[in-house]
Amino acid sequence: MVFVYTTCRDIDEAKKISRLLVEQRLASCCNFWQINSVYSWEGAIKDDQEPALLVKTLEIKLPDIENLILSNHSYSVPIIAAIDVKRINRAYKEWMVRCID
Repeated sequence: MVFVYTTCRDIDEAKKISRLLVEQRLASCCNFWQINSVYSWEGAIKDDQEPALLVKTLEIKLPDIENLILSNHSYSVPIIAAIDVKRINRAYKEWMVRCID
């Protein structure tokens, strides 16, 4: 299992991307929540709120997930980071595999 982390412009974009990922069986579940972010963009320091999006998936799905996010994201340079999960309970993993495969 891997988590894919990205941030979105707003909650509507996070919902849209999440729904597409689950409908296309690329993710078993997506979580999103509002965060505060400070970052450098085009020579200025920005201080904004944006939703963080956490995608629960299998490593084999990463290329398709990256393509889907890039095709549906409003940012010109979104972060798409994969985080390996070392351990997961058996029941959840079995459910996740049924959702994705």
